[in-house]
Amino acid sequence: MSVRRGFGVAAGLEASVAGPLAARCTELGYESLWSNDHPAASGLETLARFADAAPGLDLGVAVIPLDRHSVGEIAAQIEALELDPARLWIGVGAGFTKRPRPLMDAALVDLRRELPGVRLVLAAMGPRMCELAGSSYDGAFFNWMTPEFATTAREWVEAGAREAGRPPPPVFGYVRTALGDDAADRLAKEEAFYRELHAGYSNHFQRLGEPEGTVGVAAASADEVAAKLAAYDRALDVVVVRGLASANVEAMSAVAAAAAPR
Repeated sequence: MSVRRGFGVAAGLEASVAGPLAARCTELGYESLWSNDHPAASGLETLARFADAAPGLDLGVAVIPLDRHSVGEIAAQIEALELDPARLWIGVGAGFTKRPRPLMDAALVDLRRELPGVRLVLAAMGPRMCELAGSSYDGAFFNWMTPEFATTAREWVEAGAREAGRPPPPVFGYVRTALGDDAADRLAKEEAFYRELHAGYSNHFQRLGEPEGTVGVAAASADEVAAKLAAYDRALDVVVVRGLASANVEAMSAVAAAAAPR
């Protein structure tokens, strides 16, 4: 099986870090670079910092919540930042919306019209959103899953595609990855934040039934990182390694090197 990996960061990474990191990820064999999006920093702006340093790599945001950004705003920002639509994977989600499936179903018409040439990925955790990703979007994006749960969620995506009479789209997923003596603490801190973020995440972690601080990869060595990520490679088309490291070139590059496709 050919291993496909992307590398992801938190939005707002400084240009002085983003450029060298992007170049290093190219050398390491990654196929894409990703950022999240949050109220304090724009994921698309972070992609623009990656773009010139890694011209051969795809660029993705996972995800932009449509309860906080309009489709028109997203389109205008892509144009203002001069991002090439053909390189983009734009992940979208329902954010804090109480009825996510109807919102994301209805939004697809506007997304296709306003973002021509952009590949659209749906944030999905439960069966209904996974089925919608499979039936209508260009990809599904998972978050905070074990390899076992991701395998089940992938089956939901494939079921949606079968129902729509089309091939299943690719399945991406963030895998939080920390390296070093403090790896377990970094993973536990990140996970604790999401467990309490909103009811959707709280319910998701309850479904997983995993001990706190264990969803993802925390490892003392590069070999251990590689071994733990291998289980995710079997569940996902593209593992997007979300580096849990200090926001400097050395620390981020160390995680990228440990998690690079082999």
